[in-house]
Amino acid sequence: AELESFSYSIAHDLRAPLRSLDGFSSILIEDYGERLDADGRTHLRRIRAASQRLDVLTDNLLKLSRISQTRMERVPVYLSGMAREVAIALQEEQPQRKVEFVIERQLRAVGDPVLLRTLLENLLGNAWKYTSRRERARIEFGMRRFENGEVAFFVSDNSEGFDMAKAAKLFLPFQRLHGADEFAGTGVGLASVAKTVSRHGGRVWAEAARGEGATFFFTLP
Repeated sequence: AELESFSYSIAHDLRAPLRSLDGFSSILIEDYGERLDADGRTHLRRIRAASQRLDVLTDNLLKLSRISQTRMERVPVYLSGMAREVAIALQEEQPQRKVEFVIERQLRAVGDPVLLRTLLENLLGNAWKYTSRRERARIEFGMRRFENGEVAFFVSDNSEGFDMAKAAKLFLPFQRLHGADEFAGTGVGLASVAKTVSRHGGRVWAEAARGEGATFFFTLP
């Protein structure tokens, strides 16, 4: 009940003034921009950008809270098909990028299709984002069987990777290993991945090295 009340407050009490900030800043730029000097216009654009970023952040926070509240289905899910759909959508958004997607065929699981699609959108979307500086990017979705018999799905890429000493922060809300000036984001995507996997009774972890890419694993028992 407290979480629902908190989500309602964010959705209504916080977002309304944020959108007012964005809307009136836009009006000032369009209608009065010529009366302002370059610094004045820059300040207004920064106010607008900050309000838009906070609006996105509150939207992601709402999505994170809904993962805990949503009633889960457990049905057969064709993960390979979902991953291909997400990959096509990413390529359509930025057709100028050269990205090789390698998606293993016939990967299936049992779980909630809406939550699992969001999970793949977050993981593949992160791989897409963090390989943006690679001339030839490569993103792979597959399954790996470990020596102890555990089976895990994974998303790997050839991004710059990260320092494993900081890996514990990855799945906490609002914790980011890169600044907003390097890569856009709110620090909520991987937290929602961890929440989704936890609700399915699985676990999630990452492996990476500086300059050698990153791999995110998750299990769906």
